[in-house]
Amino acid sequence: MSIAVNVLNVALPFFYLATVGSYAHAFLADYSFAKKLKTALLAVTLVGHLIYIVLRTVLFAHPPITTIFEIMSIVAFSIAASYSLVEHRTGIKNTGFFILVLALVFQSGSSAFIQDLSEVQPVLRSNLLGLHVTSAMLGFSAFAIAAVYGTLYLMLYHNLKAGRFGIIYQRLPNLEKLESMATFANISGFGLLSLAIGIGLIWLSRAFDNVSYFDPKLIGTFFVWLVYGVGLTAKGVIGLQGRKIMILSIVGFLTSFFSLTIINFYFTGFHRFF
Repeated sequence: MSIAVNVLNVALPFFYLATVGSYAHAFLADYSFAKKLKTALLAVTLVGHLIYIVLRTVLFAHPPITTIFEIMSIVAFSIAASYSLVEHRTGIKNTGFFILVLALVFQSGSSAFIQDLSEVQPVLRSNLLGLHVTSAMLGFSAFAIAAVYGTLYLMLYHNLKAGRFGIIYQRLPNLEKLESMATFANISGFGLLSLAIGIGLIWLSRAFDNVSYFDPKLIGTFFVWLVYGVGLTAKGVIGLQGRKIMILSIVGFLTSFFSLTIINFYFTGFHRFF
């Protein structure tokens, strides 16, 4: 089993590179072969990555969330899986290059620096914690995808306003579809973050006797949840749309990124295990 884990660890960046390359050729050069191949390559990459995560969990008897480089692999898988869901849901395949390149970067970093740890703190062996982290990473990845769509929306909007009809105009979906894809990603991310919060609160009461619910990480996570909740409510109730909702997607992602990185590493207590 260890041989399979090591082989997949080396192979995954190349799988992602091939997938990103096919999406790039389809978008930039409009190659028909790349168009036919890209979704199949993404599916193979996702299956291989899922097998790697399962084998690694079984081999080391803990979810792969004990170091930043293990988590980077989870983030890579989450981004690719979230994008695949959006692609399947919308049928639009022209934006994969802009998103999957992020998965390539995260998995390459993980594969290069990951360590095999058999001895970890007992709290990190919890499958409930693994589900909490996976749900949170999937939600974060969905927010990242929505932010990318928001950025592409603003790029296309300004190109149209300036009368520039280059490759961005020709290959990207129209503004309405980009907004629809961003909205779907935000709704998915909000649901997954809600699930992560619920699981986290259950796990927290079991793992620690005395926990402060004023932990900065908890406050930051609830603030992110509130930002997206207010934004989605505003879209549904008062019809907030267009540039404003796209800018809110980007701001929401930056807020979640700040919560995930700065607050988590410098201001929190029980979230730091490694």
